[in-house]
Amino acid sequence: MLATLVPLFDETMAVGAYSLFAQKKNYLLNPSLLGTGSFDGAGTIAGLDIIQSMGIETISADKEVFVEVNNISIFSDIDEQCSAPHERLVLLCDNTVTPDEMYVKRLKELKEKKYKLAIRKLPVAKFEVYRQVLLLMDYILLDHKKIDISKAKIYFAKIYPNIKLCAVNVNSQEDFDTLKKDGGYDLYEGEFFRVPVTRGQSEVAPLKINYIELLNLVNDSDFDLTKAADVIGRDTALVISLLKMVNRMSVNSEITSIRHAAAMLGQKELKKWINTAVTNELCADKPNEITRLSLLRAKFAENLAPVFEMAIHSSELFLMGLFSVLDIILEKPMEEALEMVKVSRNIREALVDHKGDLSQVLDFVIQYEKASWQEVSRQMVLENIEIEQVYDAYTKSLRWYRDLFAAE
Repeated sequence: MLATLVPLFDETMAVGAYSLFAQKKNYLLNPSLLGTGSFDGAGTIAGLDIIQSMGIETISADKEVFVEVNNISIFSDIDEQCSAPHERLVLLCDNTVTPDEMYVKRLKELKEKKYKLAIRKLPVAKFEVYRQVLLLMDYILLDHKKIDISKAKIYFAKIYPNIKLCAVNVNSQEDFDTLKKDGGYDLYEGEFFRVPVTRGQSEVAPLKINYIELLNLVNDSDFDLTKAADVIGRDTALVISLLKMVNRMSVNSEITSIRHAAAMLGQKELKKWINTAVTNELCADKPNEITRLSLLRAKFAENLAPVFEMAIHSSELFLMGLFSVLDIILEKPMEEALEMVKVSRNIREALVDHKGDLSQVLDFVIQYEKASWQEVSRQMVLENIEIEQVYDAYTKSLRWYRDLFAAE
């Protein structure tokens, strides 16, 4: 199936939860699904299938996960479908779950089992009609462009004080800053955290320059291991990370120096480790989701290489995904940011001009992570890509990311 995670942030830009959006079929090959959204099975919940097969820790280490349900699947045997802790799951309804007695009764049953509940797509005019449903909700998702936040805050605080408010459709940093200043929302969902930078800072922090120097060094065609080790030695965090990496690989070996550790990894493994570890450090002053976004894009793009018949470019696709948020990391327009790092012409064309073979994979990755299933389906039809290939590439990326930080 198609599946992706969309983060919800708190006011500090820390991830507070994830929404898991899933679709079992290709829209364009199954036109009947267009009217039913994500729900193509009467008694199964696609998101729960994914959580059960992968484990909720792979989806989200310790955050709640919102999973879509509809007016039919809400009556399914949820306990049987997924064994994840109930308190980690938030069953996300919409206005197809009406305030009729049978739905209210079912929602009460789920609450008694410690599942959390959320609702979206509920017009203001229906708030009073949905009173019995809203009394059971833990969250309500509101489009801040259609709701007067000042009135909503007063209304919910008075009538439904236990409901947490989530602002959706927050697609610019200005929107986020305004909403945060006004107060009233507990979580924020939208593209504001990955909006491309159009104006750059005059300088890049010295520590980041050190990281960029290291990236440039290892992405040369034949870099010097000792030079890389010396640059790593300037940063304690990188040294500790390197030693942990080597110790996991060679338990019985005594490491005598940073150069020794680098030599034990070898050129290929050191390059792979540096590209991921340095990106993590570059993102240290950014929302933690930027690190995750960068690394997942990198691995997902690499995994898609054979799917798009571009296996020969798998390494380039990894770097393209890794650097796809470089403008956000360095707070410079992408063209300026790429002037600081050594990348191939193919990568530059994809990230700056949105042209070339690599850009096709980048666009697919971005559409996928936004759960733009209709566009994803269109591209899959054009490229003759099977849904299983994409799902496999994405889930392997999630597992890779989980294992990357497992020791920490």
